[in-house]
Amino acid sequence: MKYLSSLSKWIVALATAVTLAHRAVAASDVKLLNVSYDPTREFYTEYNVAFSKYWEQKNNVAVKVSQSHGGSGKQARAVIDGLEADVVTLALAFDIDAIAEKSRALPVDWQTKLPNNSSPYTSTIVFLVRKGNPKQIKDWDDIVKPGVGIVTANPKTGGGARWNYLAAYGYALKKLGSEQAAKQFITKLYRQVPVLDSGARGSTTTFVTRGVGDVFLTWENEAALVLKEYPNDGYELVAPSVSILAEPSVALVDRVAKKHGTTAVAQAYLQYLYSEEGQALAAKHHYRPRLESVRKQHESEFAKVELFTIDDVFGGWKKAHETHFKEGALFDQIIQDKGN
Repeated sequence: MKYLSSLSKWIVALATAVTLAHRAVAASDVKLLNVSYDPTREFYTEYNVAFSKYWEQKNNVAVKVSQSHGGSGKQARAVIDGLEADVVTLALAFDIDAIAEKSRALPVDWQTKLPNNSSPYTSTIVFLVRKGNPKQIKDWDDIVKPGVGIVTANPKTGGGARWNYLAAYGYALKKLGSEQAAKQFITKLYRQVPVLDSGARGSTTTFVTRGVGDVFLTWENEAALVLKEYPNDGYELVAPSVSILAEPSVALVDRVAKKHGTTAVAQAYLQYLYSEEGQALAAKHHYRPRLESVRKQHESEFAKVELFTIDDVFGGWKKAHETHFKEGALFDQIIQDKGN
């Protein structure tokens, strides 16, 4: 009887310990760090709430997601230098490739882990002009006319700025028919840029708050946000005839997530971007959704633009970087010439 009594007490104690442990886990937040680029602040603020609600209902564990924002290239460098991101949601695949190559914190084949080459939503590059469009800017040719001030960020630090550059260069190739003519076009464009901010959100401040420039080259979603936040200031979105299909990319930072014990929830966080709710939130924040059912619901909200891809025109990010953005490449030559 004493044996049974002792065993009963042990079972009760064990059950109590398991219950308390379960409650402790359920009561504690799982913490994730999402290192992202400038214009996603508003989207991920809302998405984080939706995902946390989904995860808590499914697993009885709350998720607290912290965000870090800046120019995409600068954010990639911060992760390489030790910023412990569980996930990265950056402006372009090249920045995540750099993290994989230089830090080995995630595999080089990271793009195969999620649909659409790990790009859950897309965007493109458009123009934002001032009330009444006083410079009559309708297409790329108009922005390089004498006397037009252009606002864009630095493509060495900002992902959106690289998309801006490549959209302009790709248009010039298509319209003018040669690399030499495209180089002349892009050189003329950057000679009319008075200041190069480090990221897209800094350029928004330069154009909107400081009143610099006549045209702002920017993400479609960033332009839509300005129209929403400044409805009485009369800004206008102008869609060029041709632009680039911008494909922001996302990835699990495997080594950090494993260290933090967050691999499952971090992976689910990225996968949920492809869900109907995740896609609807992307559309709400003016990103172009991948899911066809959501895309059809919102297609009238997006400008109709002929889009080309970086693979089609530039041979992919690696080749584009070598030609245009690495040290001493074409962009550096343009800036050096501008200073002379």
